[in-house]
Amino acid sequence: MNKASAQAVIHFFLQGGFFMIPLVLCSIVSVAVMLVRGFALRRKVVMPPLVESEIEEMEPTGGSDQIVKLMRLVRHDPSSLARIVQVGLQHLQWPKSENIEAVQTRARHEIVRLESGLVVLEIIVGIAPLLGLLGAVSGLVSVFATLGESASGTDPRVIAKGVSEALSTTIVGLAIAIPSLIAYSCFSKKVETMAAEMESITADLLAKCYYKKTTSGYSRAELSDV
Repeated sequence: MNKASAQAVIHFFLQGGFFMIPLVLCSIVSVAVMLVRGFALRRKVVMPPLVESEIEEMEPTGGSDQIVKLMRLVRHDPSSLARIVQVGLQHLQWPKSENIEAVQTRARHEIVRLESGLVVLEIIVGIAPLLGLLGAVSGLVSVFATLGESASGTDPRVIAKGVSEALSTTIVGLAIAIPSLIAYSCFSKKVETMAAEMESITADLLAKCYYKKTTSGYSRAELSDV
């Protein structure tokens, strides 16, 4: 960016007045949230392929050693899927219905964690255009008040210039809200999709574990030997 372009950008933001400050802050927060959530919501971070493949490879008729291996795998894994699976494996001595309820409770907690930060994007989507509109209205009030006291107020070029400067905050507000809305929609859909997949994987795991339990049985000592 050359010097002339930089000066034009600075002038554009300065002519927006006071309301340009919260809009710039909104843009910084929005970009930060998008970067953080984009990194945190990667599939391999939420649903590690190793844990997923281990569950898929479990055989309903296999021994308890498969469960013990899976428990060792998820014990120190920080991913959402691993924490949900760990709850299910820790309560295999419970009736299946109670275990499912415990897993669902943990899953809801994990979904809340995955959605953390998205509410910030939702708020920015709502307030950025309003701040832009408020800045435009405030600017127009100042423009027309000045023109009413000036002899040059009858010059349409002066009015047009004042209106264009007042509308700069509206442009910035919409420019912030549109990408924030796109990011919010994409992240929300991604969380919803991964939540459904984790629910399916966990249901499959519990079905296999309780099939083992009803056919061969296993003791608490076997499961705690990790």
